[in-house]
Amino acid sequence: MLARRRHDRILERLRTGGPAEVGELTRELGVSGATVRRDLSYLESEGMLRRVHGGAAPLGTAEPPFDVVAGDHEDAKHRVATVAAGLVRDGDVLLIDIGTTTRHLARALRGREVTVITSSLPVYEELAEDEAVELIVLGGVVRRNYRSLVGFLTEQAIRQVHADVLFLGTSGVRRDGSVLDTTAVEVPVKRAMLEAAERTVLVADASKFPGRGIARVCGPTDLAAVVTEPGSDPETLACLADSGVEIITSLEGPA
Repeated sequence: MLARRRHDRILERLRTGGPAEVGELTRELGVSGATVRRDLSYLESEGMLRRVHGGAAPLGTAEPPFDVVAGDHEDAKHRVATVAAGLVRDGDVLLIDIGTTTRHLARALRGREVTVITSSLPVYEELAEDEAVELIVLGGVVRRNYRSLVGFLTEQAIRQVHADVLFLGTSGVRRDGSVLDTTAVEVPVKRAMLEAAERTVLVADASKFPGRGIARVCGPTDLAAVVTEPGSDPETLACLADSGVEIITSLEGPA
């Protein structure tokens, strides 16, 4: 079994079943105890789980439901998404990440002749009846709390596609430009999307600069542009700009 698939299964097991011992994971995965321990050490170093005596436990970060998060900074998210939609050209193939801002982006793309590939059920719902948009929904395990699709099936599907632009969401950006996420199981999907796109545009309101998360998705050099709003932390934006990232604010629009 490939390491990436083992990692996925370990994270899913912890998410659904709570803490697990090395012996239990060894039996479920059909690999040696030494292999499981290496996997757990790697996943802990990536901020995706917590090592405990004899095994591992899921991180204790509670994630609020999608509909609760959607109400935070809603006007700012709408403004950021509107500007981001202005970067799209007719005929583009777009990967759209999960998130409440990307749902606003999907709404702003209604009527556009584009292809949208997504693991977000809210993005799907925004575009499902729009005949102008060619809509591709990635398969996978449904995360009901945040209404997204995750897991090795999702990652495998992403590897079969290529996009012009990825619109990436985030739980926060550190002052060193690291893009973070609060949910470990989403990180492999986001990383697969990064590999499948020609360029990546981060969409985030000012509350995400700087922000927090339990796992690093990517660094500033993986981004082509950031669409945000006036008032975002200048130190974080300066770090991104120093790495060659184009900074676009919701009042200025694209340069």
